[in-house]
Amino acid sequence: MQWIYLTSMLLYSFAARLYSPFNRKAKQWVEGRKGLFDQIEQHLKGISADRIWIHCSSLGEFEQAVPVIVELKKKYSSYKIILTFFSASGYEQKKNTGLADAVFYLPLDTPGNARKFIKFVNPRLAIYVKYEFWYFYISELKRKNIPLYIISARFRNDHIYFKWYGSFFRKILLSCTHIFVQNESSLRLLKKSGINNASVSGDTRYDRVKSIAAHPKDLPLIHRFCNQRRVIVGGSTWPEDESLIAKCISKSEDQVCWIIAPHEISENHLQQLEDKLPGHPIRLSKYKGVPADILIIDSIGLLSSVYQFAMIAYVGGAFRSGLHNILEPAAYHIPVIFGNRISHFAEAQLMVENGTGFSVTNHNELCDCISKLLADNDRYKAIRVSQEKFIEKQSGAVEQIIKNINLENN
Repeated sequence: MQWIYLTSMLLYSFAARLYSPFNRKAKQWVEGRKGLFDQIEQHLKGISADRIWIHCSSLGEFEQAVPVIVELKKKYSSYKIILTFFSASGYEQKKNTGLADAVFYLPLDTPGNARKFIKFVNPRLAIYVKYEFWYFYISELKRKNIPLYIISARFRNDHIYFKWYGSFFRKILLSCTHIFVQNESSLRLLKKSGINNASVSGDTRYDRVKSIAAHPKDLPLIHRFCNQRRVIVGGSTWPEDESLIAKCISKSEDQVCWIIAPHEISENHLQQLEDKLPGHPIRLSKYKGVPADILIIDSIGLLSSVYQFAMIAYVGGAFRSGLHNILEPAAYHIPVIFGNRISHFAEAQLMVENGTGFSVTNHNELCDCISKLLADNDRYKAIRVSQEKFIEKQSGAVEQIIKNINLENN
C-alpha cells in the first residue's frame, strides 16, 4: 500500500506539471517548489531557536490555525513558528504573514523529501490542521520522536480511514501523538476503529471569528455608504448566488442597501455581476461617497470586517459543493442565510437547528426569508441573542488544545 500511496503522490505532481501551463494555481504550485530545499536551508540558517512546525492545506485551515499560533507564541515566546502550505492559494496569500517566522510550500510527500525537510526544520513539535495526514512526513516525525498534534479534525463515516480497505490510513492516524476532533461523532468513529489517541476540543474557527469580530477593521468608506440604513451583505458569492440576490434586490424595500463581496474578483466577473444586478451598483474602488444602494467589494481581505455593518448575511457556495465561511457573519450575532448543499458542513446544520441559520433552495425562498427577518423586529432580536449564545457555546477549542500541549515535557 505504501508504494501505491507513493505512486499517487508522483502522479499528482506529474499532473500538476502537465496542467501548469493552463492553470495559474497549478503553475504557482509547481514554480513555488523549484529550488525549495535551498530556500528552506538558507532561510532557517538564521533561526537558531527551537521551532514549532504548523502545517495547513490552504487558507481555510490557516484561519483555524491562527488562534492556536497566537496562544503558542504567548506561552512559548522563545520558540519560532515555521508555517507550511500545500496549496498555492494558501501560500501566495499568507507567505508574508507576521504570525510566522518562516513560510514555505510543503515539499511533495515522499520518503526523501520528508527526511530532508524535517532535518532542516528540526521542530520540537508539529501541528497539522484538520485533514492533513501525509504518510511519509508523519512516519518521519514518529521515527524521530517529534510529537505531532492534529487540530480541528472532523471525520465522517465515508472517509477512507473507516473502510475495510483503510488499514494503511488508520495506521497514519495511530502514528499521531494526539488528534483533537471537532465533535463527538468524529471521536466515536475513531474509537470504533481502535484509534484512542483522540479527544473532543471543538472547532478553532469559532475562537478565530470571535477574535475578528471583537476587533474588526475600521472601514469609514463603507460606513459612509451604509449611512445608518439596514444592510444585507452577500459574502463570497458565486454566479448562482448572485442570480438569486439580483432578483431579491429588485423586490427589496426602501432603506435597505446591499453589499456584495463576490468570491471571484476578476474584471470579467465583476462586469458580469454589474450587468446582472439591478439599479446602479458601484465598486468600492470607485466609490466617492455618492449615495448608492448596491456596493460591490472588489478587493480581498475585507469581508470578515464588512459583516460588522450587516443586519442579515447571505453566504455563497452552497449551491455548488463548498459553502464558504458562515461563522464570520455569525460572530457578529446576525442571522445567516445560505444555499441547500450543507450536508458536509456541521456548522451550517447546527445553525439551522439553532434557528439562527436559514437554508434556501431558490430566489423565492431567499426573498421570503429576508422579508420575514426585516418585518419582525422581536423575532430578529431573539435570533441575535440565540446566535450570540451559539457562538459562545461552540468556542473554547484553543484553550483545550493549548492546555494539552506541553512542550516542556517533549
